[in-house]
Amino acid sequence: MNQVTEKHSIRELSSLSHGHRGSDGDGVKLTRLIGNKDLNMLDPFLLLDLFESDQPNDYIGGFPEHPHRGFETVTYMLAGKMRHKDNAGNEGVISANGVQWMTAGKGIVHSEMPEQESGLLKGFQLWVNLPKTHKMTEPAYQEFPANELAMEYRDDGSEIRVISGTTNRGTVGPVINTHVKPTYMDVQLPAGAIFEQTLPEYDNAFVFVIKGSISVGSTGKNIKKNNLGLLSQGDLVSITASSGMSQFLLISGKPLHEAVARGGPFVMNTKAEVMKAFNDFQNNKF
Repeated sequence: MNQVTEKHSIRELSSLSHGHRGSDGDGVKLTRLIGNKDLNMLDPFLLLDLFESDQPNDYIGGFPEHPHRGFETVTYMLAGKMRHKDNAGNEGVISANGVQWMTAGKGIVHSEMPEQESGLLKGFQLWVNLPKTHKMTEPAYQEFPANELAMEYRDDGSEIRVISGTTNRGTVGPVINTHVKPTYMDVQLPAGAIFEQTLPEYDNAFVFVIKGSISVGSTGKNIKKNNLGLLSQGDLVSITASSGMSQFLLISGKPLHEAVARGGPFVMNTKAEVMKAFNDFQNNKF
């Protein structure tokens, strides 16, 4: 164990989640990793979906126009292209390794549609809760193509793409969120390489393995491809690539510790607020 690790409280693997397969939007097949019956949420994260298919019928319907209120959506692409359009005048297409970070706030109507008719479409959508004080904030939209995301290349062949947060070596992601101060990193490690990242001790954190397999913490518990691993509390994440070139997402955020009331595309603090969201949408107040 190196000197950096010895000075910190290491996060261990606390549990694994395989997710639940289903569909959303206009028949888009996906795996719901957070927001299912086994893992309802991981404060402040409300939902995490993985969509992955090279069969057009699995994704061609996309996610037609629909409303949101009270949280943020983050779409990160690994392959293919997706077009975002909303009623606040924002529109853009992201492709491999690009990200869209949308703040629904007090209400927005948007669509996310595949910008392709064949080939592989693969990516993630994460829902990030907003605190009670900012649920009715003005909608906002951030879009960063791959060449605008921060990249860190290490001598051992590791590559870290930083969407949000700061690596231990000072590489800063472009997305700023002062509410939950998230870390969102896409990490690639050659076999045997070690990645260490400090995080606030009491933030909630998880990893999702995209490729290969990794071992976590001082116990070295293994996580294989397409598995989500919840991490215990602590101020240091230590991950080793177990076999071949491995790739994973590391995501963390400050928990809000607030009541959560869900109603379809709306996430508020009370049922009454959710009902008001439905009424406002039906009365064209978004």
